[in-house]
Amino acid sequence: MNNKVDILLGLQWGDEGKGKLVDVLTPRYDIIARFQGGPNAGHTLEFEGTKHVLHTIPSGIFHSHVTNLVGNGVVIDPVVFAREIDALVAKQVPVRDRLLISRKAHVIVPTHRLLDRASEASKGEGKIGSTLKGIGPSYMDKTGRNGLRVGDLLSADFNQRYEALKQKHLHLLKGFEEHYTADALELQTMEEEFIRGVQVIRELTIVDSEHFINKALKEGKHILAEGAQGSMLDIDFGTYPFVTSSNTVAAGACTGLGIAPNRIGEVIGIFKAYTTRVGGGPFPTELNDETGEAMRKVGNEYGSTTGRARRCGWVDLPAMRYACMINGVTQLIMMKADVLSQFDTIRVCTHYKTAAGNTEDLPFDISPSLIEPVYKDLKGWGADLTAMREESSLPSELSDYITYLEEQLETPITVVSVGPDRTQTIERKPAIV
Repeated sequence: MNNKVDILLGLQWGDEGKGKLVDVLTPRYDIIARFQGGPNAGHTLEFEGTKHVLHTIPSGIFHSHVTNLVGNGVVIDPVVFAREIDALVAKQVPVRDRLLISRKAHVIVPTHRLLDRASEASKGEGKIGSTLKGIGPSYMDKTGRNGLRVGDLLSADFNQRYEALKQKHLHLLKGFEEHYTADALELQTMEEEFIRGVQVIRELTIVDSEHFINKALKEGKHILAEGAQGSMLDIDFGTYPFVTSSNTVAAGACTGLGIAPNRIGEVIGIFKAYTTRVGGGPFPTELNDETGEAMRKVGNEYGSTTGRARRCGWVDLPAMRYACMINGVTQLIMMKADVLSQFDTIRVCTHYKTAAGNTEDLPFDISPSLIEPVYKDLKGWGADLTAMREESSLPSELSDYITYLEEQLETPITVVSVGPDRTQTIERKPAIV
């Protein structure tokens, strides 16, 4: 029996709630696989009164029957990875029994993080809002064919390979001395943590993940690919240059796991009932007023990785249509409907005004000087949703909002989240997966 790989990914600028929904859906799968990104991701899960934040490890790690795979498209920081494992082990999670790592996944070294800081410092007012985790420099070394991979950690000449890459980075850092100077003592401390992290990875199960996952498909295993960040941060299709360094869209699952396009099944797009963004870059529906601040406060919109306040705004249909199109989304999941309960009116951006006229498409450049969002107002529901568990309990105004979005996006919304806990999840329609 040949099954297909389902994909769950974000349709906005990240932070849509992927971690929670992967955790909710995990009982239906045998394997959860991360296919891109790195420790810049922050997937938050909440259950039994406890909050858990994962950065690199797939969100199925809390389920005993599931194998969790870190695919070749992910970049791994051994320091962050080791801390993440320590935190899970402290909570009695048998991580080593449930986790596999691709031999071809690239490794973030300490000087990648220094280069990230230096590059961001040199941009001045043009900062892109990097998480400073070394993600960009690591992917640059990957495409520049200089990187170290997990498989290299096991080689006899790893120390020499590492030293060569480190010296290359130190040479590059000299070019940033006007804006940033690396601290030798700090680097030494970072390297000590790195060496410890490398040893932790060496003790885990390292696999040829493309063979593993394709064999699992032939055996009829059910697989969910878990994306990080969001579609609007994709290196090719996002709001460049204010994007991440990997392909966050569905196609990234093929290259990030080693599966053919015809092995893709359901593409599950997840979005908030409003929109958020962290860091720099254009955001057409951003609210720099009391409404935006209210969204941030009630929604606790602060980055789980960086702690930075998220920018908040209304749903943007041109951006959402674009994300659905490039991903081939087959079903939608709406998160944080409960946050909008405080508003009498819910606004939706239906199209943009541009110098060339109105458009429902996402333009090449969505800078505020070039486009103006046009809104449709819908009636708010003004009811506490957090205790609701059935679709029949939802206010009619919320049902109207959901129906409107389904019609505009031409895709069914199969799940609505009404709170952070895994139990605060309502399946509206028969599960497609």
